[in-house]
Amino acid sequence: MNAHRNDRQQEGPLTAAPIIELQEVNFQYPGAEVMALSHIHLTVQPGEFIAIAGTNGSGKSTLCKCLNGLIPNYYVGDLSGYIQVAGLIAENESVSSLSRKVAYVFQDFENQLVRPTVYDEACFAPLNYGFADYRERAARALAMLGLEPLKEQWIWQLSGGQKHLTALAGALSLDPDIIIVDEPVAQLDPYHARLIYDKLKMLNEQYGKTIIVIEHHTEFIADYCSKVVLMDSGTIRWVKPVQEALSAVEELEALHILPPQVTLAVRETEANRQQSPLYPITIPQAVDYYRAKLPRNPDHTIFDKAQTEDNSPSIPVAAAAVPLVHFDNVSYGYKTITRTLHPVLRGIDLSIHEGDRIALVGNNGAGKSTLLKLISGIRRPNEGSLSVCGHLTKHTSPETLSDYVSYIYQNPEEMFIEDTVRKDVEYFLKARSTEDYRPFVDEVLERLRLTPLQDRDGRLLSGGQQRRATLAIGLAMQPTVMLLDEPTASLDASSRREMTAMLNQLQGRVKATIIATHDMQLVAEWANRVIVMHNGQVALDTDQQSLFGHTAVLELAGLIAPQIAQLSLALDLRPPSLSVDHFAARIHSLMGQHYTREEAASIGTGSH
Repeated sequence: MNAHRNDRQQEGPLTAAPIIELQEVNFQYPGAEVMALSHIHLTVQPGEFIAIAGTNGSGKSTLCKCLNGLIPNYYVGDLSGYIQVAGLIAENESVSSLSRKVAYVFQDFENQLVRPTVYDEACFAPLNYGFADYRERAARALAMLGLEPLKEQWIWQLSGGQKHLTALAGALSLDPDIIIVDEPVAQLDPYHARLIYDKLKMLNEQYGKTIIVIEHHTEFIADYCSKVVLMDSGTIRWVKPVQEALSAVEELEALHILPPQVTLAVRETEANRQQSPLYPITIPQAVDYYRAKLPRNPDHTIFDKAQTEDNSPSIPVAAAAVPLVHFDNVSYGYKTITRTLHPVLRGIDLSIHEGDRIALVGNNGAGKSTLLKLISGIRRPNEGSLSVCGHLTKHTSPETLSDYVSYIYQNPEEMFIEDTVRKDVEYFLKARSTEDYRPFVDEVLERLRLTPLQDRDGRLLSGGQQRRATLAIGLAMQPTVMLLDEPTASLDASSRREMTAMLNQLQGRVKATIIATHDMQLVAEWANRVIVMHNGQVALDTDQQSLFGHTAVLELAGLIAPQIAQLSLALDLRPPSLSVDHFAARIHSLMGQHYTREEAASIGTGSH
């Protein structure tokens, strides 16, 4: 890297350089056959709000780890090229010195929380750097993020959103010039996801911080970022202003990146498409666009009636049917450090029947994961009774319940205990001494497109591949009830589509599926029943079409409807559309391209 460094030093003082500059940067992990980064050139000006987009494995995280010294000082490999960050030449610096300039909040942010309380965590970095004013730095960081009321809280008592902000405060206490956040919304409910982005926007606009986010969700990019860096196979394909970047719909879709739903809607309903149009990319822009296009006070009653009758799923619960899972006044809590009981679930009465495809939604800390663990037998109720496939869980071991229930963890790495995917899929069957299980394992692997990966270690697969592998592990258990915790978290658009398709394939394989999720688009596309949880209780039990009409419950539970549903409601199209295809059909109808009731209902089954 010396040649590049010397060239830059001859041009003038480093203080005149952009805050980030990369020239001809290449990086290859040990043993890898291809370059993780290839011929990277990137310039970032102070105060920019940048999104780095791309599919899983495109090099986004690798690029950002070069900026704070984790590559090559921690993640070793062959690195070449010129990297300048906040006036420092990266090859001359350590992770410690670069971290004073570059704050990094990881995707698995809970793993970077190392102190017992919020205040201790905020003090940790400046204290270890030897700053005499470490207390003042911690207090200032907490104040900037509105965390003063939580300063004495134990870390393990915080919600996911509060933990994410605490991790950000710990990095912010060093007063860095640059803040990098990897997948800000991956593990958060929609409300806290917006809160994190609002805080980043405030740090950018009021304190002049340069913000870089690694993001799959283009609706957040549209609302908050000013520029997009698009990565593909370890290269930077282009850098564009956000409006131009997200209007490149065909190119993004070809790279399996899902543009905002409102942008797709305009693309589908645009009568006279220009060669390179700039589409609306936010809900307000789309509302203005359609209000200028649609006739005044349109009469769309018949169309909405068709949708309600033909396209709104109902909850398939037979009154006389024996439930697969039944909660009878179930409560659960755990003892805190002060020996008092902290309630997690309160008085749950709930029945789950054959045919249910349940989306379990609510804000972080609402009790969703705990409810799944109770069904699986990992946890047992403190009060009330819970029966699963005819067995009372308080008298039944988790091993026995696993004959009926598969529980797929939120973190897929926790599902891998063997050194190959095939061994992990076979594990349960071998433990149960199942005869001639190999043909069945072959079928499961083939069904989930894992046959080429069956001899690889599951922990070394990409995020999407790991999700497929964990689903195979669950399917191989031949369960009656399948439980999945955040199955689409951290997946790119292509992997999310794959996961939705695989969930649809569970029909006929399992009798009921329950997913705890923050992915409201998954809720709209897959579920036939939605259970909203808040503060350890069931706040609403409905179908996905009716869900988005309960605005008070959505607000209470920190939920935000998918963009296309919000756009429908803003245009007074009720009930709201749950897919881009259905929305486009309604718009065409209102603009004079009429459909029969049957055509409208069939068009409404699209899944953009």
